[in-house]
Amino acid sequence: MTQHQSAQQDATGPILVIGRNGQLATSLQKLGGARVIRIGRPEFSLDAPEDIGPLLDRIRPSVVINAAAWTAVDLAESEEEAAGRTNRSGPEKLAAETARRHIPFLHVSTDYVFDGEKGAPYTEEDPVHPVTAYGRTKEAGERAVLAASPLSAVFRTAWVYAPHGKNFVRTMLNAGAKNPVLRIVGDQKGNPTNADDLAAVLLGVSEQMQTRPWQENWHGIFHAVGSGEGTWYELAREALEEADRLGQKMPELQAIQTADWPTPAKRPADSRLDTAKLARTFGLTLPDWRESTRRTVQSLMEENRNPASS
Repeated sequence: MTQHQSAQQDATGPILVIGRNGQLATSLQKLGGARVIRIGRPEFSLDAPEDIGPLLDRIRPSVVINAAAWTAVDLAESEEEAAGRTNRSGPEKLAAETARRHIPFLHVSTDYVFDGEKGAPYTEEDPVHPVTAYGRTKEAGERAVLAASPLSAVFRTAWVYAPHGKNFVRTMLNAGAKNPVLRIVGDQKGNPTNADDLAAVLLGVSEQMQTRPWQENWHGIFHAVGSGEGTWYELAREALEEADRLGQKMPELQAIQTADWPTPAKRPADSRLDTAKLARTFGLTLPDWRESTRRTVQSLMEENRNPASS
């Protein structure tokens, strides 16, 4: 039996998602339903790679999606070794163990592998140059995963928000309800990405990997972000204008410079990602971020009106 045939031998198995309570893991469960099994702390941690093999043998997944990561960007500046265990060492072991069992492995990465100085959307062929500890550990994780498994694919995403969990859109709604004036960074460009939209793409990729023989061009890096581009200021304005339409008073928004909001880790000034390769390879794209932001705000406002049902 060839490796490619082996990868399809248990195509009816579940989709195993590493990461229990994160935004993306939650969205994958919401959209994937019973076919998705989420696992994370305290039952499993990427810091304990010796548990990975037994976990895979017990669950026998047909696809594994790693949605777990050290995402405390500023804290990673002082704890890079710990961030590396979660962002590099754990995923490398996970990739190796899935490869040994001929299981396709999808690994989620970040726009922080770039320095943000290109001045145009990055393609997957552009050289990486992370300028933060978080970015360095994620970039190292990408290389480790791809080297450890020929049945792996890396999906870089950015600026993730959702109707659930802690994220920028929820923070802006809460802040806008309490403050007459908000100061928002307006000189960083990127691609706001709804976690449900990203989950739909990853599940679409998983379905292709479950139902088709492995394609050589699936092995590599793909950019998966919301369509369109914007700044943090524009994302906040879109969210708060929709909230205003739904009855929450619009605060005054003031665009500020990155230098006016210093952080331990330097944020890329322009980390827009080109998603043509994702569309070309898998026939998948994410919706426009403005449409998804409005949908997210509607869900959050509904939750605020009916907290008992959330």
